[in-house]
Amino acid sequence: MPIQHFQMLARYNSLANRRLYEVCTLLTDAERKQTRPAFFKSIHGTLNHIMVGDRIWMGRFAGEEISSTGLDAILYDDFDQLRTARVLEDERIEGFIAGLEAEFLVGTITYENVKGTIYTDPINLLVAHFFNHQTHHRGQIHDMLSQTEIDPPVLDLHRILRA
Repeated sequence: MPIQHFQMLARYNSLANRRLYEVCTLLTDAERKQTRPAFFKSIHGTLNHIMVGDRIWMGRFAGEEISSTGLDAILYDDFDQLRTARVLEDERIEGFIAGLEAEFLVGTITYENVKGTIYTDPINLLVAHFFNHQTHHRGQIHDMLSQTEIDPPVLDLHRILRA
């Protein structure tokens, strides 16, 4: 995939997260943390999981050894702190993607997953997965929001980037 495609996805990621967090501010802390039928148990838990995943992958892309906190770790119990961290992480992601070079994307990364399995995968596949992972879990949050009195936001890529 061309670098411009990943730059588009990085911008979409930031805008979609901003839109999602804005809607989540309309919920009480108890509503965000309410146990729901979702893999990471709540809206708040899933927002934290996205952050965990982003930090793991960004570390791997930078060639860092990443110790696992567990995929269900609550990095930020306070929603406002999580939201601030999300903005900073999205800026980090956009900056990283803006600086991508074609040579990097044709390489591979060897990494150990949280279960201790070692993989070597093409970087272009992993960057695509990185953005797909975020979208997948935003979809879960969208579903959980539909279980509240708050209308879930529109998160379609073409609509967000058009706005």
